[in-house]
Amino acid sequence: MFINSRNISLLTIFICLRLCFGITPVFALAGTDTTKLSLDRAERIFIENNLQVLAQKYNVEATKALIIQAKLYPNPNFNFAQQGYNPGNGRWFEMGADAEEAYQVSQLIVLSHKIKKQVHIAETNYKIAEDNLYDLLRTLKYGLRSTFYNIYYLQQTARVYDEEIKALKKVVAAYKEVQGKGYVAESEIVQVQAQLYSLESEYQGVIENINDQQSQLRLFLQAKPEHYYLPEVNTTLLTQDPTEYSYKTLLDSADAHRTDLMIARDNLVLAQQNYTLQKALAVPDLTVGFNADRHGSYYTDFNSLSLGIDVPIFNRNQGNIKNAKLLTNYNKAELELTAKTTEEEVARGLQKAIDANRMYNEIDTDFSHHFEKLAKAMLDNYMKRNVNLLTFLTFYDSYKQNVVQFNTILYNKVAALESLNFLTGTDFYNK
Repeated sequence: MFINSRNISLLTIFICLRLCFGITPVFALAGTDTTKLSLDRAERIFIENNLQVLAQKYNVEATKALIIQAKLYPNPNFNFAQQGYNPGNGRWFEMGADAEEAYQVSQLIVLSHKIKKQVHIAETNYKIAEDNLYDLLRTLKYGLRSTFYNIYYLQQTARVYDEEIKALKKVVAAYKEVQGKGYVAESEIVQVQAQLYSLESEYQGVIENINDQQSQLRLFLQAKPEHYYLPEVNTTLLTQDPTEYSYKTLLDSADAHRTDLMIARDNLVLAQQNYTLQKALAVPDLTVGFNADRHGSYYTDFNSLSLGIDVPIFNRNQGNIKNAKLLTNYNKAELELTAKTTEEEVARGLQKAIDANRMYNEIDTDFSHHFEKLAKAMLDNYMKRNVNLLTFLTFYDSYKQNVVQFNTILYNKVAALESLNFLTGTDFYNK
C-alpha cells in the first residue's frame, strides 16, 4: 500500500488527539499499592498513626505526673540509736530496760508557701507541654495539607507531560516506519525527537518531585513504602476569597490561637513563677523534732522537743534569684519578638493570599474546554494543508506550558489559604 506524507501526518494527528483525550496515565511504580485518598481521611490517619504526635502525648502525660509530685510534702524522718558496746558489763547490743536506746522523730516544715509555688510551676510546665503538642499538631497538619495539595496538582501537570510524550512517541514510531523512503524529511524527524527528549527530561523532574512528596506523605501517615496515593481534592476551597476576613480578624485569631504565642506567654509566666520561688527559697525551712533517750542523759527516759532552722548568713540564694530575674527579662523580650513576628507573618500571608487570588481570578477556568475546540480547528486546518505537523505540535506544547502554569496558579492559591490557616491558628479557609 502506498503511503504519502499527507496520510502519515493525518495518521499521527489522529493518534496524538486520541492519546490527548482518551488515556489516563498511571504514575505509580509497578507493584505499588495505589490508593485514592481524601484530605479528611488523610488527617484521621495522621492523628491515629503519627509517631511524633504519639511521643509528644506521652511527654504531656509525663509532665502532668510532676504536678502530683510537686504537691507532696516532705516525709517525716525517724531515727533510732542503740548502744553498740556497754563497757560496764562488756555486752554488745544490749537489749532490755538497762540498755541505752534513743529515738528521734522529725518533720521538715516548708515555709514561705514553697510547695504551692512549686505546684504552680509544675502546672505551667504541663500547659507548655500541651501547647507544644498542639504546636506540633499545627505544624505537621500544615505540612500534611501542603504536601497533599502539592501532590494533587503535580499529578495534574504530569498527566499533560505523559499525554504529549506518548503522542510524540507514536509520531516518531510512525515516521521511522517510512524513514529513508522520502515521505518525511529527516530534519522533521530530528526536530520531533529533540522535542520528545526535552519533554521526557522535564517529565522526569516532575515525577521525581511527586515521588519526593509521596515519601513525605507516607511519613506523615506512617505508611509503608509501597503505598502510592492519588489525592482527591475538593475544589470549593478555590472559590474562597481571602479578603472575606479582615486583617484585624486574622490577627486577633492568631493572638488567641497561635500555639507559639501561647508557649512564649507560658514561658514568661514560668520565668516569673521561678523568680518568685527562688526568692522564697531564700527563706530557711523549719525542722520540728521529738527526741527520746532512755539512759543517755542526766536522768532516765529523757525526752525533748527540738526546733531547727538554717541561719541565712552566707547562702541567701542570691545567684539563683538574679538568674531567675534575668530569665524573666529574657522571656519578656522573646514574647515581644514573637508577637511582632506574628503580626508581620499574618500581614504578609494575607498579602500573598490576595495576590494568589488575583492571579486565580484572571485565569480562564474553561481553558481545557476551549483547547478542545481549538484542537479540532487545528485538525481541520491540518487536513486542509493550511498547517503542518510541527505547527500542530508547537500548539500542543504551548497548551502544555499553559496547563503547567494553570496548575501552579491553582496550587499557589490553595497553598496561600492553607498558610493563612497555619499563621492564624484557625481553619478559616478549610471549608
